[in-house]
Amino acid sequence: MRPFAYERAASVETAVKARGQFIAGGTNLLDLMKADVQTPGRLVDITRLPLKQIAERPDGGLRLGALLTNAATARDERIRSRYPLLAKAILAGASPQLRNLATNGGNLLQRTRCYYFYDTATPCNKRLAGSGCGALHGLNRIHAILGASEQCVAVHPSDMCVALAALNATVNVEGPGGERAIPFADFHRLPGETPQLDNNLQEHELITSIDLPPDDFSAHSSYIKTRDRNSYAFALVSAAAALQLANGKIVQARLALGGVAHKPWRDLDVEHGLKGKAPSREKFREAADAILKDAKPLQHNSFKLELAKRVIVRALENAAEGI
Repeated sequence: MRPFAYERAASVETAVKARGQFIAGGTNLLDLMKADVQTPGRLVDITRLPLKQIAERPDGGLRLGALLTNAATARDERIRSRYPLLAKAILAGASPQLRNLATNGGNLLQRTRCYYFYDTATPCNKRLAGSGCGALHGLNRIHAILGASEQCVAVHPSDMCVALAALNATVNVEGPGGERAIPFADFHRLPGETPQLDNNLQEHELITSIDLPPDDFSAHSSYIKTRDRNSYAFALVSAAAALQLANGKIVQARLALGGVAHKPWRDLDVEHGLKGKAPSREKFREAADAILKDAKPLQHNSFKLELAKRVIVRALENAAEGI
């Protein structure tokens, strides 16, 4: 690990003005620093900032503090009863030890777990723009089948973010230009020609909270995660499904996928196509085929296509049945 300056921020304002790399739980950043993948010259410790609460919003939703830990979020009774999809997704991620340290804001900023990104002896456009993508024609079993580019085929590793995408969350940030709110769908980026940019944060902006809308999917939501082992492992494919049902028909549907793209993957046309339909395996299989119609498997991950279809159908069936 290379030398760096350190300071502890006393307020959001001083954190933003410090012009450094923010650190809270550090469960991803410290690994990156040890591997010489990220080498920040200044770390700004934000752990003392008052961003660790869950607050009721006037519209009936909830506001999650960016520094609240994943564990504390998942065990909060308001999350468990009103947003069980989020609780399930959080508990499917990492290990208990990591969830006890990892923060909500930090979870959104996780870097990819691509082998080539972590290995500084190999090319990686995300780590060093213009150096090439080692995974494109290399070992790409865990990589993207949707939304990739010639520059990068990595996937986003977060489970929590897949649920937040399905729930239409909003990310609140503060930076040198003031405060702003970013719809979750616009927070993360696809790689395109700039894979080194994971998200649409502006320079020195700090995530302060995450807003959950009041839409009620508590009775019919499901999170399914497939992985190589049932302990601590990132998703090969995951799906967050949420439905609102009335008179045996789907009134509203949400579906987000993880492990398949550079960001949580949604298709609003597919979701809209489920409205007014009676829940059935046939309709859910049609939705799975539709959301994956543009998938482009790589040499070693073509299995993800059929796996994703099965995961989507199971997640939607479980949501419909209230499992």
